[in-house]
Amino acid sequence: SGASPAPEGSPHAGEALISEGRATILFPSANEVFYNPVQGFNRDLTCAVLTEFARLLLHPKGIRVVLPGEENTDAGSPQAPEEGDGDGAGAEPLRVAKAGEVCEGGLRVLEALAASGLRSIRFAKEVPGLRNVVANDCSSRAVELMGRNVAFNGVGALVTPSMADARMLMYQCKADRKPFDVIDLDPYGSPAPFLDAAVQAVSEGGLLCVTCTDMGVLAGNNAETCYSKYGAISLKGKFCHEMALRIILHSLDQRANCYQRFIAPLLAVSADFYIRVFVRVFTGQAKVKASASKQALVYHCVGCGTHHLQRMGKATAHGNGFKYGAATGPPVGSTCEFCQQRHQLGGPIWAEPLHDVPFVQRVLAALERSPRRFQTQERMQGVLSSIAEELSDVPLYYTLEGLSSTVHCNTPSLLQFSSALLHAGYRVSLSHACRTAVKTDAPPAVLWDILRCWVQLHPVKRERLTDASPAAQILAVEPTLQASFAIRADANPSSRKRGLKRFPENPEAFWGPKARAKAGGGISPSLQEKRKRLQNKRTQRPDGADLKPSPCKRHKE
Repeated sequence: SGASPAPEGSPHAGEALISEGRATILFPSANEVFYNPVQGFNRDLTCAVLTEFARLLLHPKGIRVVLPGEENTDAGSPQAPEEGDGDGAGAEPLRVAKAGEVCEGGLRVLEALAASGLRSIRFAKEVPGLRNVVANDCSSRAVELMGRNVAFNGVGALVTPSMADARMLMYQCKADRKPFDVIDLDPYGSPAPFLDAAVQAVSEGGLLCVTCTDMGVLAGNNAETCYSKYGAISLKGKFCHEMALRIILHSLDQRANCYQRFIAPLLAVSADFYIRVFVRVFTGQAKVKASASKQALVYHCVGCGTHHLQRMGKATAHGNGFKYGAATGPPVGSTCEFCQQRHQLGGPIWAEPLHDVPFVQRVLAALERSPRRFQTQERMQGVLSSIAEELSDVPLYYTLEGLSSTVHCNTPSLLQFSSALLHAGYRVSLSHACRTAVKTDAPPAVLWDILRCWVQLHPVKRERLTDASPAAQILAVEPTLQASFAIRADANPSSRKRGLKRFPENPEAFWGPKARAKAGGGISPSLQEKRKRLQNKRTQRPDGADLKPSPCKRHKE
């Protein structure tokens, strides 16, 4: 793209310059406007996804989206081999859209909760094919800073700062029939209050990008709060990070269904302390009828951790279409068949694939063509490669340490356990959401048979197990399957063989959530300071009195 105008202005007293991607923003030292460097991976991934989505949407309109270095290639045509648009003679030449330029007929983007405007500025400077980016926030201080940052980066032709309640802005766009092609929701905490407006304000086939940082709620610590926000009960199982993704997808689909709309996930990522989903929203009464059969309840054993899914509805082929009805169940008895303990009931969750694998592969191919485009490029390639290898039709996963700790044995290696499943004739993959996760279509009975065979080779001390414990109940049964732990070449996925960065170490200490921005300005204490201030607050009463007249021995120490 052409050279952007020279930056206007300079940092005021108490402000710093922060650079990320191709954007440089002015940022107040006081925590008046929220910014978290940990979310750099989130913003990089969004720019990459948005670029491929623009290619997908604009190519049928005769617009070719290109990145620097792609001008003389056919990279801007996502379906070039099939559609044959550029075979020469009769075809009209495609218009070229470059990053940093206004594209007539391009995408309209809304960043509903923009804070400093960094994400919107990065969209304007790094994503081709955009007509307009609206950067909205309800804080006057944030909008003022946003305006200065837009001028500082010379993207005033593309980015429009806006001060409004995000929900009212989206409802108004729906009323005015001016929907956005892309809506990005990245709130501090839960996006639940904004989902109803977002599923209405996005255009037909448009992209909804949603971040959730309230992982304590989504991962099972506060099941009742999860139900009030997302309409689903979260469970505290080993699979909690994938279940969190499926809960937010269920919530999005349910809210869209109210307006005869439904979702089609493109990509769903669990990373660091948050989850991020990218879904397309379509309208269709017939397709909405199938939504019940896409949701499922989860039966999770509190003893051995075995899980079963129960679909909420069923769809059966009927002539040229489908017939929909209530599902039959439950898939389990009153107690677990393996350890005789009770089940917890969670969900409903989205039980269909989390990702559109061809789309993920297009994002990966674009990253390989532009090897130095993003700061977190290596991690993006590792995570997306892992996602492309996941079994898309297998909801949730087990973890090696979870299975082995249940029967109190030492843990088999990932390759040994995967090989045993492959030898038994089942499919297996890893998961991007957990380093030790195993996704497989093998029934739980097969998993426990493999563990029983492993215990025969690596005995546990049975005398230490109580008769009613899950380990004793499981190991009391003889295996019907003779497992082979010989390593198979196909047990190790390509991303792991190539040593791609799937789970990188944190670059610095306290690499996680930051303190919420203070509306009135002033220095907001960091989370570390807050933890230090509140540490031992129960043992140090303000009035100097102890909690108990006779403290316990441990308290005295």
